Amino acid sequence: MRSRLGVLWPVLAGLAAVVLIFVLGTAGYMIVEEWDLFDSVYMMIITLATVGYGEVHPLSKAGRVITSVVILTGVGTFFYLAGAIVQLVIEGHIQNIFGRRWMRRAIEKMQGHTIVCGYGRIGSIVAREIMAEGHDVVVLERSQALVEDLERKGMAFISGDATKDDVLLAAGLSRAKALVSALTDEAANVYVTLTARQLNPDIYIVARSDSPDHSQRLSRAGANQVLFPHLYGGMRMAQSVLRPTVLGFMDLAMRGDIEDLQMEQLTISQDSPVAGKDLIHSQLRQRFNVIVIGIKKPDGKLLFNPQPQAVLESGDTLILVGGKQNLAAMQRELA
Repeated sequence: MRSRLGVLWPVLAGLAAVVLIFVLGTAGYMIVEEWDLFDSVYMMIITLATVGYGEVHPLSKAGRVITSVVILTGVGTFFYLAGAIVQLVIEGHIQNIFGRRWMRRAIEKMQGHTIVCGYGRIGSIVAREIMAEGHDVVVLERSQALVEDLERKGMAFISGDATKDDVLLAAGLSRAKALVSALTDEAANVYVTLTARQLNPDIYIVARSDSPDHSQRLSRAGANQVLFPHLYGGMRMAQSVLRPTVLGFMDLAMRGDIEDLQMEQLTISQDSPVAGKDLIHSQLRQRFNVIVIGIKKPDGKLLFNPQPQAVLESGDTLILVGGKQNLAAMQRELA
C-alpha cells in the first residue's frame, strides 16, 4: 500500500490520523460531557487549532483528560500533516501529481497516435522525429531517470513495463495507429510485439532487433517491419562515403528541411477518385504539382519511375515528391 501511494503516503496517513482523533474526541465529549454534536465538534476544532479560546462548557475531570489527550496527540498529528503538505508543495510533487493526471487525460483523448516502447538511444530519436512532424507520441518507459527526463520535456508518457497489458492499454493501444518497440531486450521486443498484435490486430508495428537472425521471430510475433539499428547505421555510413549528396538530399527531403519540398507517401483508398485510373488521367502532376517516383502494390511489389499508363489501384501506396502544401492538399482530397 505504502509503495503504491508513494509521495502521498505521509499526507494520507496524517490526514487519516487527524480524522480518527477528531471523530474519537467528538464522540468522547458527547458521551462523557453529554454535549450536543455542534458543541463537541466546535470544542475539537478550537483544541486542534490551538487558538486559545475558552472551554465551550465547564469540563469534568474526565473531560479534561479527553482534552489533554487530544492536545498531546491531535495537535502533534495536525502539525505533522501540515508539514507533509508543505513538503509536497516545496519539492514540486503536487505539480507532478496534477501534471500526470492532466497528461493521462490527454492520452485518453488521443487518436491515431504512435506508441514508442523504450526511451533509450533509439527510442528517444524515434519519438523526437515523429513529434517533429506534428504527430502525437506516447512513450512507455520504466527507468526513473528517463521518466524524469520525459517529465522535464513535457512529453506524454506512461511510467511502467511495456510488456504489461495494462500499461499498453493505458497508452491508448486500442486507438493508436502505430507502435515502435525499441527496447534493448530482444525477448521483451518479441513479447511487446505479440501482446500489441493480440490487443490491436490493425496496429502497424515496427520492432527493433540487434541481430538479423531474430527477425523471423519478430515477424511471426506480428511485426510489420523489423529494423536493425546497427546494420542500418553502418550502411548509412557507407553511403555517406559513396553517395554523400544523394543521401543528404534524401534526408532533407524526407524530413521536410528543404524549403517547399518533401517526400511523402499516400495510400489509395477504395473510394478515392483516382482509384482505377492511370497516372496520366489522374492528372496528379497538373492538379497538385507532385511527382510520383514509385508505386508500392498491395503484394509488396515496387514500381519505380512508373509509366504514364500505370493504373492506380485501391491499396496502392504512392511515393511522392512535391511541395508541402501541395502534398497536404493531395492527402486531404485523394486518400
